[in-house]
Amino acid sequence: MRICSFLPSGTEIVFALGLGDSLFAVSHECDYPKEALAKPKIVRSRFDADKLSSQEIDRVVTEMYQRGERIYEVDEDVLRDAAPDLLLTQELCDVCAVSYEDVRHAASRLAYPPNVVSLDPASIGNMLEDIQMVGDLCGVPDAASAFVTELRERVSAVRSKASASTSAPRVACIEWLEPPIVAGHWIPQMVELAGGIDALAKPGEASRRITMDELAESEPDVLVLMPCGMDAERAREEFEALENLEEWRGLPAVANERAYFVDSGSYFSRSGPRLVDGLEQMAQMIHPDMFSETDSEFTVWDE
Repeated sequence: MRICSFLPSGTEIVFALGLGDSLFAVSHECDYPKEALAKPKIVRSRFDADKLSSQEIDRVVTEMYQRGERIYEVDEDVLRDAAPDLLLTQELCDVCAVSYEDVRHAASRLAYPPNVVSLDPASIGNMLEDIQMVGDLCGVPDAASAFVTELRERVSAVRSKASASTSAPRVACIEWLEPPIVAGHWIPQMVELAGGIDALAKPGEASRRITMDELAESEPDVLVLMPCGMDAERAREEFEALENLEEWRGLPAVANERAYFVDSGSYFSRSGPRLVDGLEQMAQMIHPDMFSETDSEFTVWDE
């Protein structure tokens, strides 16, 4: 089986199942595990997001959409050289990864068109089902089943422990800062599993733009700042550069030092196995008294 992955979560699943040697190309954003960095890049971004602020990225993406331009391009030379049997892609978000239509079009131009599989989970359960599906397609169903069982047990452990709490803090998860966007899809479910109440979103719903008034009216006890694809350090830098920082300071979570910066690119915005690590971190942010032994990679906004 020769595999090409157009999204980081797909790449992580392939490596987790011991299929790294069968992976012949990855996207420009596939950086985990480190072995993925050495793979040929099958996707190019048409702008460098690392050099732009949240507001600038939103402006560039909006302008490109208005002009009918693609954000990402498939490198068809790399695709042809890979001669894949299986392509892993997605239909969930054209801003996060190359579009499904572009992948299908590129695949159709190959001499032997491969199987194109879209991974579009709306929940942690869906993500686990995707792992099993990839394992089945690639001839390692037992390895996939064992891995999924391990992840399910970790999810169950968090849910069981969190359910013993007598409190359920209100939580706001923000996946973009300027403009503010509330995190949807699997994030509200993670909040519920970790013993909180999502103040702005419901499980399975798409992410959406909100106003600062709407955020303030939700009165979150816990604020999780998870700009899509960014680590905790860059999230803090983006946040502290906001022109309306005073509005954020008025939120109860900020006043009570319950505002957190997380490594979204590793544990929250990518729908791969490390969502379970993210769930464990979410539990520690929501119930620090109950989950203090959990290893954390988030930081507190303490000014």
